[in-house]
Amino acid sequence: MLLDKLHAINERYNEVGKMMTDPDVIADMGRYIKLSKEYKDLEPIVGAYKEYKNVLDNISSAKELLASEKDQEFREMAKTELDSLQEQQEQLEEEIRVLLIPSDPQDEKNAIVEIRAGTGGDEAAIFAGDLYRMYTKFCETRGWKTELVDVNEGTSGGFKEVIFNVSGDGVYGLMKYESGVHRVQRVPQTETQGRVHTSAATVAVLPEAGEFDIELKTSDIKKETFCSSGPGGQSVNTTYSAVRLTHVPTGIVVSCQDQKSQIKNLDKAMKVLRTRLFDMEYKKYLEEIASKRKTMVSTGDRSAKIRTYNFPQGRVTDHRIGLTLYSLSSVMDGNIIEIIDALQVAENAEKLREGVT
Repeated sequence: MLLDKLHAINERYNEVGKMMTDPDVIADMGRYIKLSKEYKDLEPIVGAYKEYKNVLDNISSAKELLASEKDQEFREMAKTELDSLQEQQEQLEEEIRVLLIPSDPQDEKNAIVEIRAGTGGDEAAIFAGDLYRMYTKFCETRGWKTELVDVNEGTSGGFKEVIFNVSGDGVYGLMKYESGVHRVQRVPQTETQGRVHTSAATVAVLPEAGEFDIELKTSDIKKETFCSSGPGGQSVNTTYSAVRLTHVPTGIVVSCQDQKSQIKNLDKAMKVLRTRLFDMEYKKYLEEIASKRKTMVSTGDRSAKIRTYNFPQGRVTDHRIGLTLYSLSSVMDGNIIEIIDALQVAENAEKLREGVT
């Protein structure tokens, strides 16, 4: 029964609140962080439970009044109130079912976004640059902070590869929907005949791993330093500030040359390395969910084509849910929340059909 489930959640909420005041828990930072997150996650459900319980109590009172009241005017008032309360009950139950859908435990994390030019040569690199601009503008509207980690510029503009951090509230929970292959159809700048070409870029959004998510042994890391380089291989500075890290057990290589300080580059590179290692385990979780659900590319094959940007028609189509918008210029300016909202709604509907709750 829904009320029993909500009561149990309320009990757990109170229990977690009490545990967070325990000096032993406060001294254990890893445990305290996990409990704080659980407390925050339970808060909206507990709030909805209190409202729902209040509505049920009022429904019970209205029914009692109808059963005992003889005055017709009072009975009409009670009947009107009862109808309104029962409508509220239905709305709250629907909201609560969505709130009870288990969220991805990584949703509140910051993210590391990697954009790589795919098929299409120079045009693919230019498109990768367009996607980078789209995401940075989207992040601005959310009040999120973006920070470059590594850049490999294209010969005619854009990027062969660009990696950046995004930090803020609930970053991964929204950005994860962008993982996959993005396809563009337009007349390239280099095309003299006016023909429409199709190019692609891949986007990978990884939940940023914290210090408590993955343990890195210094003995497993090979560190190298080199001079940062710009377009065409030119030297940006003459100091060995760029950092390349190799995780010997897995062979994962990470480099960072965005900062002039070697210490800052090392810090960023360590963050990316930790995230890549965490991602290896996280992919297993994603693949397990992908076998059941199609709406979220973040839980599926990251090589899947998820979206097409058709410039001649001013059209954007998200292939996961068959959504088409004729507002391409707005989308390229970072207004992608409508697409993400639609994906979230579709995913929640699918989870409810699966009987997750």
